[in-house]
Order: sequence, then C-alpha cells, then structure tokens
Amino acid sequence: MQYQSRVDYESETTPGVRFAVAKMSLGRRIELAKMLREIGLRGAFHAAGSGIEDQIEASIAHHEIDRLYLKWGLIELKGLSIDGAPADPATVVDLGPEPLVAEILVAIRKVRSRES
Repeated sequence: MQYQSRVDYESETTPGVRFAVAKMSLGRRIELAKMLREIGLRGAFHAAGSGIEDQIEASIAHHEIDRLYLKWGLIELKGLSIDGAPADPATVVDLGPEPLVAEILVAIRKVRSRES
C-alpha cells in the first residue's frame, strides 16, 4: 500500500497556485489539540460574554485559531510570489491574498474532518 500523508490542490481562486495540506494522523491530531487548547478556551470564555470587549476578544481568538490551522496544515505552496519574493506557507498566511487563504483553510478543515 502506498499512503500519501498530504492532499495536493490547484487553487480555484488564484490561477497558477498549487498547495498541499497535511492529512490527519494521531501525532498531528495531538499536536493540533495542544496548539488550540488555550486559544479555544479563551475564545469560548469571551464568546459567552455579552460586552463589546468580549465580542472583540472572541473574534480575535477565532482568527488566531484560523491562523494556527493554516500554519499547522499548509505544508507546501507553489506559484505565488508576494512583494517580489516566492511565497511560502508562513508568508501566505501573514501577507497573502485573503481569497486564497480562505480557500486553503477550507481545504485543511475538509481534510481534517474527512480523516477524523
């Protein structure tokens, strides 16, 4: 049996861009859970609050979770340069086009849920 620990995609939002996301494994599941534990608890706490500060903090936690998913799951990126330099997983998360980042996030969550 030949097992691929990643899934390759051609971007639908950014022509010419290809990316790969990691499949779930026991080790990667533990790694992700550890990364999300603190932020998830903080987000849930603030989401239960009713004040504007709680809403803002819950929103920040939600976006931090998205960033962690991207940094955890995006393992390769090809065909994109940002500010004249080849993009890599870290730069696309921080500086890349939002439609592409959103597409990658959907792919990571799809692969993660399929492997659960």
